[in-house]
Amino acid sequence: MPEVSIPEPAIDGWFATDEAGNPHLIGSKCVKCGTFVFPPRDNNCPNPACDGDSLESVALSRRGTLWSYTENRYPPPAPYPAAEPFEPFAIAAVELADEGIIVLGKVVDGTLAADLKVGMEMELTTMTLFTDSDGVERTVHAWKVSS
Repeated sequence: MPEVSIPEPAIDGWFATDEAGNPHLIGSKCVKCGTFVFPPRDNNCPNPACDGDSLESVALSRRGTLWSYTENRYPPPAPYPAAEPFEPFAIAAVELADEGIIVLGKVVDGTLAADLKVGMEMELTTMTLFTDSDGVERTVHAWKVSS
């Protein structure tokens, strides 16, 4: 088995960390109308009332309000990785505090749907999704209940 290396994002360009190690999502903002979008993109404003085709990369809020949630009680199909044995996990839809957009993400291990309530304050973090065959820990953005 390969040695585990430094964690790397499972998807490049969706989040980054500041000097203190605090993560933030990377989104895009339309330069014409100011609409935010996540995941990031370079063009094609998602606002149907805007014909803007130029979006800039921006750091998004780290906090938001729990808008909705669900619990995944079965492992994902191949080719998606699943832990053995599989453990259920929660998925949260969080409305970002400043931008007003809703971002989906896993909820940290140990927090299930029974622990969540619409309207709760949530905070961005990261977690390991899986370790690949080369020993690289692949990380994703995740939500946790704000303390």
